[in-house]
Amino acid sequence: MPTFQQYPLLVLFFGWTLAENNPVKFQGKTECGGILSEPYKALPIEVNENESCTWYIEKDVDQNIRLIFSYFQFNPLSTCDRENIIIYDGPSANSSLLGQICNSHESVPVFESSSNALTFRLSTDSTAFKRIVFAFYYFISPESATIENCGGRLHSPDGSFTSPNYPKSHPTFAYCVWHIQTEANTRINLIFSDFFLEMDENCRFDFVAIYDGATTNSGLIGQVCGLVKPTFESSSNFMTVVLSTDYANSYRGFSAHYTSIPIPTPQPNTSLTCSSDMITVILSKSYLDSLGYNENDLALNDPACRPNASNPVMFSFPFNSCGTIKESQNHTISYTNTITASPAGDVITRQKRIEIIVKCIMENNSTVEVMYVTEEELPQNTSALGRYNLSMSFYESDSFSSPILSSPYYVNLNQTLYAQINLHSSDTNLVVFADTCIASPNSDLGSPNYDLVRSGCAKDNTYMAYPLLEHYGRFRFNSFKFLRHHPSVYIHCEVLICDSKDPNSRCTKNCISRHKREVSSYKWKGDAMVGPLRLKRDQSSVARSGSAAQVHPEKSQDGRAKGLYILTSLVLVTNAVLLVGLAAKHFISWQQGYRYQKLQSY
Repeated sequence: MPTFQQYPLLVLFFGWTLAENNPVKFQGKTECGGILSEPYKALPIEVNENESCTWYIEKDVDQNIRLIFSYFQFNPLSTCDRENIIIYDGPSANSSLLGQICNSHESVPVFESSSNALTFRLSTDSTAFKRIVFAFYYFISPESATIENCGGRLHSPDGSFTSPNYPKSHPTFAYCVWHIQTEANTRINLIFSDFFLEMDENCRFDFVAIYDGATTNSGLIGQVCGLVKPTFESSSNFMTVVLSTDYANSYRGFSAHYTSIPIPTPQPNTSLTCSSDMITVILSKSYLDSLGYNENDLALNDPACRPNASNPVMFSFPFNSCGTIKESQNHTISYTNTITASPAGDVITRQKRIEIIVKCIMENNSTVEVMYVTEEELPQNTSALGRYNLSMSFYESDSFSSPILSSPYYVNLNQTLYAQINLHSSDTNLVVFADTCIASPNSDLGSPNYDLVRSGCAKDNTYMAYPLLEHYGRFRFNSFKFLRHHPSVYIHCEVLICDSKDPNSRCTKNCISRHKREVSSYKWKGDAMVGPLRLKRDQSSVARSGSAAQVHPEKSQDGRAKGLYILTSLVLVTNAVLLVGLAAKHFISWQQGYRYQKLQSY
């Protein structure tokens, strides 16, 4: 008797016909919500906008329920909080949560209840779009849940495995999971030499799903069915293969073989960035995959803090959150947190425990990243030097509520000026102290310069510092101008940043003379500058000169000096001419009084 292996195309044709026209498998579109009590059922669901449908699956038998969402298509622009499927482990929406499906889901979702009842609710947003979901469920017992030669763990460098009963027809209601792990620093190449499952464009009924990692949460590489010979390759030495079949149209299944491909030793490929108020850590996905972990396995000191992105895996969090530990010592401050991932399982494990310690040490003028890669159970230490962001502005009054936005800031001579230094940091327990402030006529702190305050000691008799207040350093002084035609004044401040909880910090000691200062430099500091200041009379001179002249105030003063010099010279020359004229007139008059007379001859 001929077998179906001898006539695959004929069997394929009849299989396709059965898959599309089997009245048991399809009975039209499923209604929005309802109570389901059949031992198994396919659920082709179509819903539109603004719908909320709830299905209750329950049967009066001592069995569990396996629910598989083999295909789903949501509104492409929807978010998980607006459009999703939520699954509950029990007879109502008040039961414990099993999971959620939305646009960001990267696997074929499979859920199993712990009893004979399960509930799931589908919600859509207001966007006009037809949502399509295909799900099927069936009841399982401990006896039927385990199929002989179905799934398992494969640890050899290469190997083979087949679907149950191959090359005969695979069983119905099969759910088999193979976990493949090869040696470190290798990838897995998986080849299906024979593959025949029920044909469907979207692989809704019988399918094989391949995942790029140690679990079905590792990211879906592909979902295949029909009569094909697919090939897949992992990015690490872990791969997971799942076979799922429903209740009809069984074929011979598949035969697969895998090999391991050597790759260069994977590097941790981590990076740490310390800004003024944030810590950002990036871990490569391939490195985590090589250790058998994914972003869902990682946590900071506060387990509620999860990664902000998955590929690459990124943590970004403020200094004062996620269990970050702050330490202040020897005029430095550091913020430390730990990224951990612990192996699953209660008895044994084949995974390393990950512990990456990240530390930001605040520095005043540089940012340096350093990483220590260690073996086995030792932690990997990553540290970086960062710097605080500071800004300084003038204000209209000592209420410091209205900053001066114009530049230059035109003031009267000897006018009281109010300056504030702002520290931009999420650490609320920091204060700033203006240790040294120097005035200069240029923005680059050139010569000449003038000390307002140095080492916390006032050098200008009008300078006064206000008490420490959170992230604000405040002081006032009276305006002045530099001699020798320097029209601008800039203020440069060296700022110390202290922990407000430290009563003996430098910020609380105010004036310290030079010979009493400690030898070690303060690493926990920053620089701020504000300016220029100019006198209002310079502003009026510029206004009178008009925009067409385009003359700088410095050049205007030089022009006025030259004009005055020329005018003085003209007056002196005129006076000299007049004096010469008067002298000539007097000489002529004198000559007329003494005329010559002709002498007589004898």
